[in-house]
Amino acid sequence: MRELSPTMVVGIDGNGAVAAAANGAMLPSLISPPQALVERLKDYGQEDVFALWDELSPEERQFLVKEIESLDLSRIDRIIRCSLRSQALPVAAIEPVPESCVSSVEERTMEERERWWKMGLKAISEGKLGVLLLSGGQGTRLGSSDPKGCFNIGLPSGKSLFQLQAERILCVQRLAAQAMNEGSAGSVTIHWYIMTSPFTDDATRKFFESHKYFGLEADQVTFFQQGTIPCISKDGRYIMETPFKVAKSPDGNGGVYSALKYSKLLEDMAARGIKYIDCYGVDNALVRVADPTFVGYFIDKGVASAAKVVRKAYPQEKVGVFVRRGKGGPLTVVEYSELDQSLASAINQQTGRLRFCWSNVCLHMFTLDFLNQVANGLEKDSIYHLAEKKIPSIHGYTMGLKLEQFIFDAFPYAPSTALFEVLREEEFAPVKNANGSNYDTPDSARLLVLRLHTRWVVAAGGFLTHSVPLYATGVEVSPLCSYVGENLEPICRGRTFHAPCEITF
Repeated sequence: MRELSPTMVVGIDGNGAVAAAANGAMLPSLISPPQALVERLKDYGQEDVFALWDELSPEERQFLVKEIESLDLSRIDRIIRCSLRSQALPVAAIEPVPESCVSSVEERTMEERERWWKMGLKAISEGKLGVLLLSGGQGTRLGSSDPKGCFNIGLPSGKSLFQLQAERILCVQRLAAQAMNEGSAGSVTIHWYIMTSPFTDDATRKFFESHKYFGLEADQVTFFQQGTIPCISKDGRYIMETPFKVAKSPDGNGGVYSALKYSKLLEDMAARGIKYIDCYGVDNALVRVADPTFVGYFIDKGVASAAKVVRKAYPQEKVGVFVRRGKGGPLTVVEYSELDQSLASAINQQTGRLRFCWSNVCLHMFTLDFLNQVANGLEKDSIYHLAEKKIPSIHGYTMGLKLEQFIFDAFPYAPSTALFEVLREEEFAPVKNANGSNYDTPDSARLLVLRLHTRWVVAAGGFLTHSVPLYATGVEVSPLCSYVGENLEPICRGRTFHAPCEITF
């Protein structure tokens, strides 16, 4: 297993106190901040970070100096200036996505699907696919401080989101090996890159270790951390969380591009022979990790980027949608909050669909060449989204700005993008809010999984008995048995299952 987390000499313990140097060495005491560092901070208008220097203990002074020295001040300054400036610029008008860019469910033939499935399995068996998981978030809204992937949504098996995804990777490896007559699944390996954050990294690694990587090999999983960036006031100054600590926040799921670049993982992918990267968010209980059909479609289209999309359920649904930015411009995503109500409700008279109907659900595919291009392009442009939030500071919670990039910031750089429609009841079960909320809860996700798997079992000739109403229950099919409902006849035909239960080999 690859370890890619930075280490610091001085840290803060769980109670917010400064911990001594890890090697036990005595740290020299500082009478005043290093003059060269003060001068550099003045260049960027950030010298206020030392405003309370005289009140700090020797250890706190050491910590503050170390922290400021660890910041790439010129890069952060460029990001702050470019991001604040871009907020005032007019945005190009948007147009609906051309129909030619979308593979819709109703237009897809059985022949195409079978061809894409086989193409995908062939590429996977040749080691050309890597899987990239965005897993920096904690389950705060779910009432848990654990990483979201550790969450158990209440399926009969009690499996976590991480386990469901790992077992889907194992299943695809087996299918690819069988399709190429390579015997054991061990002959096919899909490398899994998992992006954590400073808040989830340690817990995520320990969770995988304690569960023996859910049957995967430890060396096929690489953890790496997304970056953090100082929180700023409206005039671009760093906010101090304590007199000796800068307030920071993760740089958004779009931080994955610079994180891949700086941790040298783009080179790692190239060295492994990976050409295509399947990228997704952790909080989707129905995500088809390493979906061979999507891989085959992507290769067949010869595009640089692609996204699975679901049809928007209703005009006011709070989802970002794909649009074309400017006349003949690139496809990109517009957040629901940025879409004018009249546009959100507009109907395409020819199709009868909403004009802006293709929802972004964070299921993406990129070529490795394109990822390299995006990492460099986003770094050069340095434009981040500004989110106004309450930031913990020395004055209590204060209104400030968090700087974030989003995964979909990549799309404007793509010379070509294709969209692949999927059915939400088959591939989109988000787990975002605690049970009792109106939508996207563990309960709603669990029911989507149970209903889909129930349909698979019935289609394979199985029967169900149930003591609670069927709409409130169902069966769970282990990903180790079946990826999309295939190969279930030998297990299910003529058998009766009492819901809720898990079906395994």
